[in-house]
Amino acid sequence: MLCLLLVFLPGCNLASEEESFPFPKGAVPAVPANLGTAVPFPERNPFTEEGILLGRKLFYNTRLSGNNQISCASCHHPSKAFSDGVALATTGVSGQQLHRNVPALQNLAWMPGWFWDGGAKDLESLALGPLTHADEMAKDLKELVRELRADAEYPKQFKAAFGTDSITSALVARALAQFQRTLISGNSAYDRYARAEAGANLRPAEVRGLALVRSACAPCHSTDFFTDQSFRNNGLDSKFSDDHEALAWGRGRITRRAEDMGKYRVPTLRNIAVTTPYMHDGRFQTLEEVLEHYRHGLVSSPTLDPIFRQPNGQLGLLLTEEEKADIISFLHTLTDRDFLKNPAIGPPSQQ
Repeated sequence: MLCLLLVFLPGCNLASEEESFPFPKGAVPAVPANLGTAVPFPERNPFTEEGILLGRKLFYNTRLSGNNQISCASCHHPSKAFSDGVALATTGVSGQQLHRNVPALQNLAWMPGWFWDGGAKDLESLALGPLTHADEMAKDLKELVRELRADAEYPKQFKAAFGTDSITSALVARALAQFQRTLISGNSAYDRYARAEAGANLRPAEVRGLALVRSACAPCHSTDFFTDQSFRNNGLDSKFSDDHEALAWGRGRITRRAEDMGKYRVPTLRNIAVTTPYMHDGRFQTLEEVLEHYRHGLVSSPTLDPIFRQPNGQLGLLLTEEEKADIISFLHTLTDRDFLKNPAIGPPSQQ
């Protein structure tokens, strides 16, 4: 763990002249008080100004794709909390439709595993799948390394970030991970209300919605991260096909345990109003559809989460129309427009 106001050692400030460091010099972004005081990171990949700048540059660079036309940001748009706004993307090199919805990228540093099924153990390993997958960026990593080594600027920037003349795919992944750990969202209307900041108020319907989220939507969407980081079956399907490398198995695809079949990561509710469509396959287009699913649309299966089974055997959450409207009102208070429009995490001015 590292205090986010930690000052780096003198002599490390070697950021490129083309792009000044977007955060306070000598520091990585501060964490909002209601989210904690520090960002977790692996010892092998501590934050540096140069590493964050390099990761940001790589994130927006189309050179990371096999056809040199697609960047990470092609599917992860800052204005949509780094999601893409479609159910199943066809943006990849092959043009083939993906089988899972593009997740938002926010507060990733606190997640214990990544992808809908938790198949990536850390942010460093996360990048390698999309980079090489034939239907996503389809990049040969050896070719990527050759291209970066031949570039006029990248060797100097890797040297500044990691202190080595070598450029490797592992260092590409580390730089991307450093940048992605700076994607911190915590300044919504709700956050200012939670921190009791001057003039921060919620309307009565929003306050009622907050109370309902804390009761009806917990423990899944708990704490101010609005996720318990678990994997759960929320009643979307009764059967789980083994097609497409058994993607429908969810967490069970990774653990190979029957009790994990059909379970997916509980996503955060943060910025949920701008990250439509919803669920791992993007099947619901609106928040109204999502809540109707939880009221009347759940289907039973052996791994359905027990919280959705009422004592009388009925499935779903007992919410009135008024309560549903209050929850949706509150969910809109989780939109962090400072995060969505933050130029410090948007495209660099030069590639």
